[in-house]
Amino acid sequence: MKILRWAAVLLAVSACGASVEAAEVRGRVLDVPAAEAGPVVAADLRFGLRVLDAWCARDPKANLVFSPSSLAGGLGMAALGAKGETAAEMTGVLGWPKDPLGALKARSEALRGLPGVRAVDQVWADEGLKTDQGYLDRVATGYGAGVKLLPLRSDPEGSREAINDSVSEDTEELIKDLIPEGALKDVGWVLTDTVHLKADWEQEFEKEQTSAGEFSTAGGERARAEFMNRTGDFGHARHDGWTGVRMAYEGGRLGMLALLPDGDGRECPKIGAETVEAFGTRKNGTRLSVSLPKADLSAKDEMSTLLKGLGMATAFSDKADFTGISPDAGSLSAVRHAASLRVDEKGTEAAAATSVEVGVTSAPAEEPLKVVFDRPYLLLLQDLTTGEPLFLARVADPSRS
Repeated sequence: MKILRWAAVLLAVSACGASVEAAEVRGRVLDVPAAEAGPVVAADLRFGLRVLDAWCARDPKANLVFSPSSLAGGLGMAALGAKGETAAEMTGVLGWPKDPLGALKARSEALRGLPGVRAVDQVWADEGLKTDQGYLDRVATGYGAGVKLLPLRSDPEGSREAINDSVSEDTEELIKDLIPEGALKDVGWVLTDTVHLKADWEQEFEKEQTSAGEFSTAGGERARAEFMNRTGDFGHARHDGWTGVRMAYEGGRLGMLALLPDGDGRECPKIGAETVEAFGTRKNGTRLSVSLPKADLSAKDEMSTLLKGLGMATAFSDKADFTGISPDAGSLSAVRHAASLRVDEKGTEAAAATSVEVGVTSAPAEEPLKVVFDRPYLLLLQDLTTGEPLFLARVADPSRS
């Protein structure tokens, strides 16, 4: 028997002043075979590194920050409603294993169990369109997501404000106005994934040790940066032209891997998942003197062109098949992503949001080794238990946002 759960929630006020209320429909969590999160976690990392390469190629001098986890989550909810060539392309780009539902469920449960992390998946649908019951069940199982009904077609601006307000709330107001004015014309479904992280270092950097220094930017210039300095026990390794330093957050479940390339770092990183995985998740073992710039990064982009270049073109074309969502579902009209990342002496706060819019039809030494991140480097924030890549950044110039 199919189970529907309904709840009316006041979400926002539309531009004309009338309240926009969203009734929620939740599917049944399917009894899928127990699975490990590992296959989709590894896929998220590979996907994230491919996005990093493609995004960096657009502007090698720019700072970049995004959430592979959020971007894969938003697209993944769409992929659960795709069929035929559309499904084959999307699951290929996402790197999913065959029958991914059990692994997706395990990944979502692990994300929601992380201390200091809030992860929310949500499907928003036009109240006059029928969403397939099987799709409701799949997104409830794989992502813990329900479907909130809004007047997307009759009041797109009021609906847009409701979605944006929900995204802002879920990211502690770090991501605002994800969907721009006028963007929801002829849109029947919006799939959102948000991640917010706030965590203190297991061992803080003392503010008194922070000092100004020079950073060689990706543009070949010299910039002034505020370097945090600490000597202590870190995870550390070298592999394939990269030096990795692992720093843990309080509680031990979350960690940051800072990756410094050999050379000047001015080229886009071209780093493979096997290199990242070779550093493992060990958070101590080597006495180091680390100098890491404070950073406050943000980025926002519409990702359709980039995703087409990665091999997901059919989903955005008139050949798209998302009839697994609804007979009325058309092609993807936009994929929007926004993220922010702040790293300071106390810890890290980061947030990301993704909107997918569907149209209608480390060895010790006697003296501490010194690792100075004074040229472009990467930051990867992970769940140290599963390896899920929560945030990925390239710091090309820490003096810029």
